[in-house]
Amino acid sequence: MKLSKKQIGNAIWILAIALIVFTPVGFHLRVMVSKLFATGADIISVEEQQTLENYNWQLADIKGNRYNFESSRGEVVLLNFWATWCPPCVAELPSLEKLHKDYKDKVTFAFVANDKVDRVSAFLKKKGYDLPVYFQATAVPGELEHSSIPTTYIISKSGKIVVAESGVANWNSKSTRDLLNQLLKQ
Repeated sequence: MKLSKKQIGNAIWILAIALIVFTPVGFHLRVMVSKLFATGADIISVEEQQTLENYNWQLADIKGNRYNFESSRGEVVLLNFWATWCPPCVAELPSLEKLHKDYKDKVTFAFVANDKVDRVSAFLKKKGYDLPVYFQATAVPGELEHSSIPTTYIISKSGKIVVAESGVANWNSKSTRDLLNQLLKQ
């Protein structure tokens, strides 16, 4: 049986789609595409900013040590919800890691993983990331509830949620650095 050009073309498309959907090649391709489309985060207008009232939220680090988010009250906070299996999350982590390197002594960073501890540990080690990663021990405060990952919040010293970004973003941008510098001066 001889295949027509159309049948061969269809077979190639089916194979390409199968590679993207069912293999690690597809995961890395989705990460690459997410990086290409990453933009800067949008600042919420002052009148629409919510205030985080409840900081009483229990987290646990990779070693199982408890961390109460309450200890970050009065500080500038960058809070990121992510997972190792999420291509957009993986795509934005390099920019977050660079930002963390420069601001870790000034801004409180919390990377809340929606994943298994061993997978997160292996991922961080493989990538060489030194990020403060936590896992939820209690329910997230209502103002920080989200329906997708990655979701990132930037919270001012007064508790105002200044940025609430869902989806991939370039966090190591001039606009994000300018915002953090402005919030640190308040």
